[in-house]
Amino acid sequence: MSLQGRSLLRAVVHLTILIAFLAGIGRAEAKIVVPPSGSVIEVDGATLKAVVGTFEQAEEAIKSHDLEKVMAIYSAQYNYHGLKKDDLRKIWKELFDEYQEIASTHLFTKMAKVGSGRDAVLEVTCTGHLWARSKTSGLYVPIDSWYEEIHYLVLEDGAWRIRGNVGESPRVLPFGTAPHPLF
Repeated sequence: MSLQGRSLLRAVVHLTILIAFLAGIGRAEAKIVVPPSGSVIEVDGATLKAVVGTFEQAEEAIKSHDLEKVMAIYSAQYNYHGLKKDDLRKIWKELFDEYQEIASTHLFTKMAKVGSGRDAVLEVTCTGHLWARSKTSGLYVPIDSWYEEIHYLVLEDGAWRIRGNVGESPRVLPFGTAPHPLF
């Protein structure tokens, strides 16, 4: 893709996120989008549908504050820069205690399978955000946002689950980089 094409794609991604955010003001609605043009989807239709389904299931679980169903989207081997699945359980519990109407937006712009068989990993490039309404103030607040973050998913028990990062985690994240452990 040319530099001009990438710039246009970034502009479209930013505009889509802005529109999704503005459309969600006043209510928290989940949005999972795979743009029909400009996306690089290197997996079969069934895999794409399964991955989108995984994130839809996560949204339903988040909407109903069902901690067990939320945790089911994460791999048993989850590791994101040292955070493990039990750490995420605590984070989600605290979010459910503090916020209502939690929702997220996911804009998938690339999806590729790396490896094969039991060692296959899906790399899903995503831009999005997580927001909710505070139980204390009643205001909608941003919880997290990410731009072209790569979600790593592995197949476990017949379902794609979020694995965290792949390979060794750096001891310290590069300056200006924030972790995005939830998605």
